[in-house]
Order: sequence, then structure tokens, then C-alpha cells
Amino acid sequence: MDAVLLSRIQFAMTALFHFIFVPLTLGLVVLVAIMETKYVTSGDEVYLRMTKFFGKLFLINFALGLVTGLTLEFQFGMNWARYSKFVGDIFGPPLAIEATVAFFLESTFLGVWIFGWKKLSKKMHAVSIWLVAFGTNISALWILIANSWMQHPVGYIVKGGKARFVDFMAAATQPFALLEFTHTITAAYVVGAFFVMGVSAYHLLKNNEVDLFKKAFKIGAAFSLFATIAVFLTGDLHASEVAKTQPTKLAAMESVWNTQKGAPMYLFIVPNPKEEKNSVEILGIPKMLSILAYHNPNSTVKGLKSFPKNDRPPVLITFLSFRTMVGLGTLFVLIAIFAYAYMKRDALLDKRWFLRMMIYAIPLPYLAIEFGWIVAEVGRQPWIVYGLMKTANATSTAVSVSQIVMSLIGFVALYSMLGVIDIYLLIKYARKGPESAEKITAESGGY
Repeated sequence: MDAVLLSRIQFAMTALFHFIFVPLTLGLVVLVAIMETKYVTSGDEVYLRMTKFFGKLFLINFALGLVTGLTLEFQFGMNWARYSKFVGDIFGPPLAIEATVAFFLESTFLGVWIFGWKKLSKKMHAVSIWLVAFGTNISALWILIANSWMQHPVGYIVKGGKARFVDFMAAATQPFALLEFTHTITAAYVVGAFFVMGVSAYHLLKNNEVDLFKKAFKIGAAFSLFATIAVFLTGDLHASEVAKTQPTKLAAMESVWNTQKGAPMYLFIVPNPKEEKNSVEILGIPKMLSILAYHNPNSTVKGLKSFPKNDRPPVLITFLSFRTMVGLGTLFVLIAIFAYAYMKRDALLDKRWFLRMMIYAIPLPYLAIEFGWIVAEVGRQPWIVYGLMKTANATSTAVSVSQIVMSLIGFVALYSMLGVIDIYLLIKYARKGPESAEKITAESGGY
């Protein structure tokens, strides 16, 4: 293996592992804020205990997610020095805003929320967790603005061998950035909702704190219904933007080899592993791909053969990841509908098969998000900045293969340990259940 491939493997491993923690942080913090708001507005102590219980799980995930994110930034300077030199003036401002504004907002008010139970009024304490939720979501926005510029660079010039902004707002407000953000954030909400429903289902099966976990499941079910539908809508819009800005990625996602006007969408495709010949296409819906991609049944979809071979992304992994992501997303909508319907009919406790299924469904949204990022990043290849800089030209020249191998082994060992710790702590405290009402009241200063 060469240094480029090893650097790609290392960054992919650390990024995918880090993103195990990120979506639960983004989704669960909003749900915890909703739970505390329910307590403030209703005065029902059940919601206070619920907030404390899921808040503890949020804090465990947040702490480990913070640690795993630090290594990503170091890799830009170490493994990807030529990339950092070329786009430093572009990549720096969004990440600086994320660190100095969004991260400090969320971390400051997270401290207020943790230590403010006996010092703030109920309303102000609830405001603090909403500010944490706002900060985490704004943090994601700026990071995704930086990533979206790599996907679709705008508002820049190349001068002195470096890319420089001439219109920062063009990059910050471009449709690709906003759609990537909304699609990612709503997918994170699905992760949070399924986590709350899965943990609640575990306790309902054991008849533990039935009233509390029925209410928690209801919050998760309503949130999941909104989030799963939102993911589908934003995904459709985002796919249309990808079709306009990254036609090679669209062709790889659908394994389209020949350019077609009014392109059909094939429900089943067997892509050629060698990526040299056409795929085997089965059960096509006439003009559907043109409709989905461009919202016009007569639009032309460019095939992979329209592009130079060395500009085509890996087809098989992009195609399979996209199909898996969409299939899981469809499943989530169905699960959310059933969950909400059972709660509305107060039939949840009678559907023990469904409760058991919800426990096993907890990891599925994680997988869908990871496959989505594989589509986004592998589908962009061979470009690290689409149409502007190739990945092969972005790595450091001073880092040897042996150094990358050693650091990769170290990262795998460290992240495996952190992953075991995170899963162990989440399972331990999720199974333990909420603290007693007396203890919660004492810790919360009497409210």
C-alpha cells in the first residue's frame, strides 16, 4: 500500500468512528431539552427524572465524542499537508467559527446545565440545555459548510498556489451546504429518537418504571415520525443538488454507464465489479431517475462512460452504500409510523414483539448515517476538492508509509478501547434506569 491509500484508510476509520458519537449527541440533546421543557410546563416529576436519566446518557456520549474528534484536525496537518496548504484559507474560517462560537456556546452552557440544578430557576435551567442543543447544531452547520465546499467549491479564486475566498457567504449559504446540513441533522435526530425508543422499550419489556418510559417512548415516537420524513424530503432535495454539481457521483450511486434522456430508475441493479462494463439492470421504472434527479422526466442523466476513466469514483461501494442507506431510511419511516400509531392507540405494551424489535433497531440509524457518509466521500473520488484538487495530490510528502502504519495501528487500538468503554457505559446506565424521585429532588435543589 502507498501513503495515499493508507492516509485515506486512516482518515476514513477515524472519521467514521467519530461519527458514531456525533449523531447521538445532536439528536439526544434536543430530546433531553424537550423532556426538561415538558417538566417545566407540566410540573410532572416524571419528566424531571426522565431528563436526568437520558441526560446522563447524553453526557457519556458527548465526552467520548469530543475526544475522538480531536485526532481528525491533527491529520489535516500531518497526513494531508498539501491539502491544508492549498485550502487552509478556505477551510480555516468555518472551523474557526465552529470552535470559537458554536463549541464554546455548547460547552459553556453544558457546564451551566450540569452544575446549575440548585442555582438556576427551572425555566433558566431549561434554557441552558436548549442553548447546548443550539450550539451543537450550529457546530455541525459550520463543519458541514467546510465539507460542502470540498464537495462543491464556490466563492473562491486560486492565487499563489492557494485557494482563497472572494465571497465567504456564497460558500456559507450555497444550496449544497444547507441541504447537506439539513439532511445530516435530521438523520441525527432519527438516531436520537430510536435510541430513546429502544432504551424505553427495554424497560417496558421488564415492566420497569412503566409510566416514565411510556412517556419517553411517546416523545421519541413523535420525534422519529418528524425526523424520518424530514430525512426523506431533505435527501430527495440533496440528491437533486448532487445530480447538478457532482454528476459522476450520481452515476455511481445508480450505476449508470450510458448517458440517457428520460433515464429509467432500476429497482434492482447488479453492478459490474470490474467497473468496465454495463450493469445488469432489472425492473426499470421509465423516466424515474430523471424525475428524481432533475425533477424533469425528459432530463438527460450522464453515464459513467461520459467521463474519463480516471475521473470516475469507485462504483460498487458507492452503489451498495447508497442502496443500503435508502433501504434503511424507508424502513425507519415504517417503524416510526407503527411506533406513533401504537402510542396513540395506547397499545404499545401489548406489542411485545415491537418493543423487542425497537431494542435491536437502535444501531440501524447509525449504520444508515455511516453508509451515507461513504456515499458522500467515496462518491466524490478521485477528488478531495471536487473538480479542483485530486486526493492523490493532497497528502504529505514528509510522512512515510511506516509512520502512517504505526499511527493507524495506534488509532485502531485507542478507538477500539474508547468504543468498548462507550458501549459499556451506555448499556450499564441505560439498564440501570432512572434514579429514585427522592434522590432526584435532593440533587435538583427541591424542584
